[in-house]
Amino acid sequence: MLGTALLNAPVPFWSMAGLVVPPAPNAWSLLTGWEFDPFVIVAAFAGAGYLLGVRRVQERGRRWPAGRTASFLAGVVCIAYAVSGGLAEYDRVLFSAHVAQHLLLGMVGPLLVVLGAPLTLALQASNRRLRTRLLRIVRSRPIAFLTHPVTAWFGFAGTLVVLYSTGLYEASLRHDAVHALLHAQFVLVGTVFMAHVVGVDPIGHALGFGARALYVSVALPFHGFLGVALLSSNRVIARSWYAHLHRSWGPSLLDDQRIGAGLLWVAGELFGLVALLIVVAQWMRSDERAAARHDRREPLERGQASPRQVDSSAWRSASVSSTPPKN
Repeated sequence: MLGTALLNAPVPFWSMAGLVVPPAPNAWSLLTGWEFDPFVIVAAFAGAGYLLGVRRVQERGRRWPAGRTASFLAGVVCIAYAVSGGLAEYDRVLFSAHVAQHLLLGMVGPLLVVLGAPLTLALQASNRRLRTRLLRIVRSRPIAFLTHPVTAWFGFAGTLVVLYSTGLYEASLRHDAVHALLHAQFVLVGTVFMAHVVGVDPIGHALGFGARALYVSVALPFHGFLGVALLSSNRVIARSWYAHLHRSWGPSLLDDQRIGAGLLWVAGELFGLVALLIVVAQWMRSDERAAARHDRREPLERGQASPRQVDSSAWRSASVSSTPPKN
């Protein structure tokens, strides 16, 4: 209902008539193009805050994995590019560009950010008082509801269905505020969903590895189903908006929509496979760590060795297993 109301509302001059159709995109313009978006400021603060947290953890004599830092920063750059890079010049001109932007904002960026374990870093870098406040916020009822696996699942799977089956998508093209809120929705919903999938940070209602695999397997096909539905449809979404632009280059409106639908279908399936592989890899590492802990504890439980001897023998075994065989 909100999308229909916004669609029928008067269109501000700066929202529609002020949009200038850019020239046809190419690899260089998509890579180097730039237009400022306030979301970039949020991304910059997030990256700077993360690096500050890493510094504080290291000053306390702790080690923070470089891979997590690289993943988080890559996610921030991905989100910043999606809203301000060359792709953003065409997100109101081409449906296919909008879909590519959605994939970066709602899937790729959030996955990389969550793999950086920002909550864990914040807890380790904080003093006791701030850590207590963070935990109180994370465990509060509103946050617990918004981050519940069921809420996150419906938000992730249902956002696109609502977007394209109502007037909300065209309203987001016509109104800057709705456009910005939609970007924030993609990022937030994608981040909460991926937090349950990869499970790096300590969040409420954490899922087991088997449940995570099922969780992502059931949600991501929605993108494929929606892509197939759009691919087979002859109705152009937001036709009045795109027809008003009088774009003189590129595919027709229907062909462009089908390109975006194909991208949504294929990329959604590929991303689901990547997420599943990450879950399986984490599952295997968890089993290996559990087996290693069991091997270290077993001699102690039998009273056959002291803790120092167990640690020494475990170290020697690791050293031998890591030594390449001689020819």
